[in-house]
Amino acid sequence: MIQVTRLDGTIFYVNPHHIEYIEKNPDTTLIMLSGKRLVVKDDYPSIYDEIIEYRRQIGAFKNEE
Repeated sequence: MIQVTRLDGTIFYVNPHHIEYIEKNPDTTLIMLSGKRLVVKDDYPSIYDEIIEYRRQIGAFKNEE
């Protein structure tokens, strides 16, 4: 799970495997596979870094090398 922050400052966690894509308009919006849209304070580079670190922790890159 990766940590993200709602616009009101509430911290919550998202399974990055359920993120379909990310929009910037001007807030960062995570569009989930379910169609749900989550607007967060975090910028794309920090979300990207969180996803990479999560994938390292679970060993996902071993299958991709």
